[in-house]
Amino acid sequence: MTEIDTKIDALVPSWMTLPDVAEELGLEVTRIRPLIKEGQFIAVRRGENRVLMVPADFLTDGKVLKGLPGLLTLLKDDGFTDEEALQWLFTPDETLPGTPVQALRENRGTEVKRRAQALAL
Repeated sequence: MTEIDTKIDALVPSWMTLPDVAEELGLEVTRIRPLIKEGQFIAVRRGENRVLMVPADFLTDGKVLKGLPGLLTLLKDDGFTDEEALQWLFTPDETLPGTPVQALRENRGTEVKRRAQALAL
């Protein structure tokens, strides 16, 4: 496991497998990889078996977290890898307060996007 994997594991409270994500979204499991490719959310390989997993916080009420796809696009445009984006999204920021993903969950996406845009400057 790499150092960034260890950091991400310490930051992300819970993970979901792709079949779990499919069930939560009410979709066939074959539809999940295209959603990942489209940038709707991030999946990374975890554990000894290197299974693709998605942070559980990326889903809410049977949907992808509001504002997440646009935020992920901003971070990718800023040059972030998936692992770096996860680290940024789940790292506490006392000025926010909380983590960027918590702010999205609390409908404070505008401030999170503003901060993501500022990273590019």
